[in-house]
Amino acid sequence: MSMPEVRLLGAKHSPYVQRAKWALKLKGVEYEYQEQDLLKKGPVLVQCNPIHKKVPVLIHNGKPIAESFIIVEYLDETWKNHPLLPRDSYQRAMTRFWAKFVEEKFTEVMQQVVIVDGENQEKEVNNAKEALEILEGELKGNKFFGGENVGFVDIVLGSIISVCLDVIEEVGCVKVFDSQKFSYLAKWNANFLEIPAIKETLPEREHVLRYFSRARRFNLAMAAKKRRVKLLDG
Repeated sequence: MSMPEVRLLGAKHSPYVQRAKWALKLKGVEYEYQEQDLLKKGPVLVQCNPIHKKVPVLIHNGKPIAESFIIVEYLDETWKNHPLLPRDSYQRAMTRFWAKFVEEKFTEVMQQVVIVDGENQEKEVNNAKEALEILEGELKGNKFFGGENVGFVDIVLGSIISVCLDVIEEVGCVKVFDSQKFSYLAKWNANFLEIPAIKETLPEREHVLRYFSRARRFNLAMAAKKRRVKLLDG
């Protein structure tokens, strides 16, 4: 039996994998999904992403492509329907800028929110809110960051707000998103989740909850262990 033209190596809980899934669905690309055990790092994952050994990995005609941003751009360049990035070079550059902003100032910050506590967590929550304020202003009441259609920035932001945000708030016992304060973003999220390609491929909440709960317990335990070692060392 011949190998499928497009395969996606992923994990059910991963917001990064979700970006690739959404891009594939929006483009109407048929693919085979292969769930990966990220603790055991199976041979297929190691072979296809030997540097980072992480998901997602897109395999197209036997050639592996890693990193969610790169995968989404590759899909956009390979399948021209439903463009995810503008064709205009300036607008394309600005789209990349805002996608990078979301990644560095919100996604990575929210990952810290769930694995720290006390003053460190409070600081990260404030950083996340500051990023949301900027994104609220950038959205300016538009339906999507990509205009009337879902685009690259929407996929990147949706992978954290629409998939992980309420779970992180629950696990971390914090409140980051105020739908009244961030009314444009709240409406954007509602519009985003109404897109069939988006809502049909949402991960089950229990998988996301289980992952972030374990991540928080593990990281807090490690932090406590380091504090104990420091005290013993004087």
